[in-house]
Amino acid sequence: MISKKKQTNVLPAEGKLGVMIVGCGAVATTFMTGVLMARKGLAKPIGSMTQYDKIRVGKGDEKRYLHYADIVPLTKLDDLVFATWDVYPQNAYQAAMYAEVLQEKDIEPVKQELEGIVPMKAAFDRNYAKRINGDNVKDCSTRWDMVIQLQEDIRRFKRENGINRVVVIWAASTEIYVPLFMPVHGSLDALEKAMKENDTVHVAPSMCYAYAALVEGAPFIMGAPNTTIDIPAMWQLAEKCRMPIAGKDFKTGQTLVKSGFAPIIGTRCLGLSGWFSTNILGNRDGLVLDEPDNFRTKEVSKLSTLETILQSEEQPDLYKDYYHKVRINYYPPRNDNKEGWDNIDIFGWMGYPMQIKINFLCRDSILAAPLLLDLCLLSDLAARAGRFGIQRFLSFFMKSPMHDFTKNEKPVNNLYQQYIMLKNALREMGGYESDEEID
Repeated sequence: MISKKKQTNVLPAEGKLGVMIVGCGAVATTFMTGVLMARKGLAKPIGSMTQYDKIRVGKGDEKRYLHYADIVPLTKLDDLVFATWDVYPQNAYQAAMYAEVLQEKDIEPVKQELEGIVPMKAAFDRNYAKRINGDNVKDCSTRWDMVIQLQEDIRRFKRENGINRVVVIWAASTEIYVPLFMPVHGSLDALEKAMKENDTVHVAPSMCYAYAALVEGAPFIMGAPNTTIDIPAMWQLAEKCRMPIAGKDFKTGQTLVKSGFAPIIGTRCLGLSGWFSTNILGNRDGLVLDEPDNFRTKEVSKLSTLETILQSEEQPDLYKDYYHKVRINYYPPRNDNKEGWDNIDIFGWMGYPMQIKINFLCRDSILAAPLLLDLCLLSDLAARAGRFGIQRFLSFFMKSPMHDFTKNEKPVNNLYQQYIMLKNALREMGGYESDEEID
């Protein structure tokens, strides 16, 4: 029996965990269907770290490799209860069939459960996603009214379903780019004032979801590159409510490759002249991102990855003035089957040029679904462990990890360093020594 190094105060995962998802589209329905099928023993939750990964705890004779649930108390899949908000009124079964990510044979066995997941009316402003035309929308007089109505949704869901705890996760479309505006985003008081005064320019609907979740005692996870919780006002609210926040933007295809491959170039001390990334995508996310203002939000997120991995100030001979370009092209025939192309121009000994080509034909929602599961379970764990504010250990799952930029903190984008952060956090919450360093 392995001995613990210290006691842990993590509360047990008792009762039901409500998973409230903003958006009932391809990502959300693929996630929910997979969990429901796994509970019946009809599918495997492949790609989920919480269900498959093992990490080392202890050293020497006490060294063991354990699943996460053997280290910390994770909520079981049987204890998850789902709810969604969406601008379209179709239930989760109808939405899953419409998305055409999963085959009918993989949806039908849980049809009854999916039909019971009927989206609540969304807090929505079409100015933030002009390509979306749904009418299952709340009638809100102000942004503050949005918050109040969303709070009532959370309370009603908990009350009607006997829910002990709730996690809220954004799996809806990317909003238009909202630049940091310190007079509104710089403090909680200023943000609340802007909400009450209905400042629709600086307060996005997603901020109302995040605010409502946190004040109702639910961790909030931002799965899109929206500004939402990446502002000092939300950090203050998370600390006030003592709730975890995580974001931003699910790291699925191209950025997963980039965060894993760029360290190879850096570790090998090869130079980089340029990295061109382009995607073709045909689902609703691709449609929304075809709008320039929405693409700008995604572009900022995707461009941030290389900067902290290959740093020009650390190695000017290798990484000074490299060119980094990202493109996303809406291409309906591909639907959810995204294709990402990367052209990487590198140079080696005596400056001689070389090229690397990566062509990743991935399935966007298939890669995203296990991220939703892991982020929900780990955010709930963090809350029970008394962790609040930005959860940096969840950077492993995010394209553009949140960090305190007001203190010149640099985000960690290197996939392998992010994995160390994840493992050490689990060790600590499980009562073991944190024994790996990020060099």
